[in-house]
Amino acid sequence: MTFGNTNKDFDVISLGEIMLRLSPTGLDRLSQCETLEKRPGGSELNVVSGISLLGLRTGIVTKIPDNDMGRFIKNKIRFYGVSDDYLIYDSSENRRIGIYYYESGAYPRKPAVMYDRAFSSINSIGIDEIDPKIYSDSRVFHTSGITLALSENCRKTAVEMIKRFKEKGALISFDVNYRANLWNEETARKTIYEILPYIDILFVSEETSRRMMQRQGTMEEIMRGYCAEFGCKVVACTHRKVKSPKCHSFNSTIYLHENDMVYTGIPFEDIDVIDRIGSGDAYVAGALFGLLKYNDVKKAVEFGNAMSAVKNTIVGDMPASDFEEISRVIALHNSGTAGDELNR
Repeated sequence: MTFGNTNKDFDVISLGEIMLRLSPTGLDRLSQCETLEKRPGGSELNVVSGISLLGLRTGIVTKIPDNDMGRFIKNKIRFYGVSDDYLIYDSSENRRIGIYYYESGAYPRKPAVMYDRAFSSINSIGIDEIDPKIYSDSRVFHTSGITLALSENCRKTAVEMIKRFKEKGALISFDVNYRANLWNEETARKTIYEILPYIDILFVSEETSRRMMQRQGTMEEIMRGYCAEFGCKVVACTHRKVKSPKCHSFNSTIYLHENDMVYTGIPFEDIDVIDRIGSGDAYVAGALFGLLKYNDVKKAVEFGNAMSAVKNTIVGDMPASDFEEISRVIALHNSGTAGDELNR
């Protein structure tokens, strides 16, 4: 199948909150450290920045405070090659950027996240603030369950954007990305089931499918079920094995409904995990890139797996790998050899 009309200004546009991530350096604890490192973060930004680094054109819709923290975010968006054409600036007295604190882990202490995002600027976003030209501008519109969970206002805006993009012929990409600390399973399940008939490309983990979505059967049966019941065209499922905070294995499976085929990659074993935050988003970025660039599900698995594996080795939420590096990682991984000790 062809993944979207190529005669568009953007390959992917996303909607989501962009936050400040504050982290102790190294393995310090939040309760002990005196210095915090500032970085941008947010699921949908992580996705479009990864796609941009691989060579496709992306943009993001979000609402940020019209102050120095908002300008820091805008500059980082531009640095990663993501368009800021559709940024919305909040000049109200209540404007604020969402914050989260991240603490690294080392066995047996797990990594930890603490949020301070209530009433951030994106929660006041409205559909009337968004330029209607956007709905005809992109091959794919991407958002996630995190955005739906932020507030009722965000949920209404996201669902309306999904409908308007769909009406204009864009493919809809959705990462379920369930977060129990944002909403309960019942609300999440009801909301996501209501939008599934609009979703073309669905990203959902096996654990989320079985627990929150309450699907039964083998994973292949579950993936086929999403397509048969709701009309999804592609379903991608990731498989992560956490051996310790610093050692993970990763693989994925993608089901293409058009030819009833399941594609599974070669797993990346014993990844040296420096920072796992954003590695799932990096997978989505690589998979969407493979679909849009090559119209090839095998390429989607390869680029998704490689992007996720490499992101685990990079500090911060956002990926930092271009097409050349990921292509080299894929070639070496597929060869089954260790390769050279250094790239030089």
